[in-house]
Amino acid sequence: MSDTLVLTFVLLAAAAVVAFIALVRTRRRDAAFDPEATPDVIEYMTMMIGVVYAIVLGLAIAGVWDANDGAQDTVKSEAFALHEINEQAAVLPPDVRDKLRGQVDAYVSYAINDEWDQMEDGQGLSGRGDRLLDQVRQTVQDYQPRTEAQNRASYALADQLTTADQARKTRGLDASPTLPQLVWFGLIAGAIVSIGMVFALQIRRTPRELVLAGLFTALLAFLLGLVWVLNTPYGPGGISMTDGFSELFPSLV
Repeated sequence: MSDTLVLTFVLLAAAAVVAFIALVRTRRRDAAFDPEATPDVIEYMTMMIGVVYAIVLGLAIAGVWDANDGAQDTVKSEAFALHEINEQAAVLPPDVRDKLRGQVDAYVSYAINDEWDQMEDGQGLSGRGDRLLDQVRQTVQDYQPRTEAQNRASYALADQLTTADQARKTRGLDASPTLPQLVWFGLIAGAIVSIGMVFALQIRRTPRELVLAGLFTALLAFLLGLVWVLNTPYGPGGISMTDGFSELFPSLV
């Protein structure tokens, strides 16, 4: 099931729950019910709770959004460094050049076709990916340049390999969820309290108020769903590694 379909179900369910509670409370109210008798302190508390929760929710959205942007930059950095290794290898002897390019292609193909699925499942980096990159490193380190151009290319290859290795390690570190469980507890509890305070204001009098309460609940459900989808940068709802490699390695994607 796609994330969009899940979010749609969450929004409809949240709105339906609010409508159901409001209708039940309307049928059970007694003759002494006075919709104008809401204490001023409740209105003030509702306003303050809404402001505080909006700030916390905004910070959570900004945090997961920034984490996804950083993950995208990491993937692009890794792809560009590996592409530069292929380009810099042009001045090497044919046998070394072809061997190095073959090893880079093998690593890229495995990373985007196999390892990426493991990261989406929350398994992180794999040992095979490390070994494939180590083979590239070993080829670069074992090569002995014979000309000035090859010597410069050797240094450039080492620098790009370091960049690719750092990007890979960063990708592994960023594979875990961005927000800790305690933050999720605060977000969910805050949403429940915010919706509960709406009913504390006796929001059960007219169809217009019922619609507004449902829309407010649906909005909170959508924002929490958005945070959930983006919470794992390399998860199913996060970035796609093929986006960073598609232009540089089109034949392998």
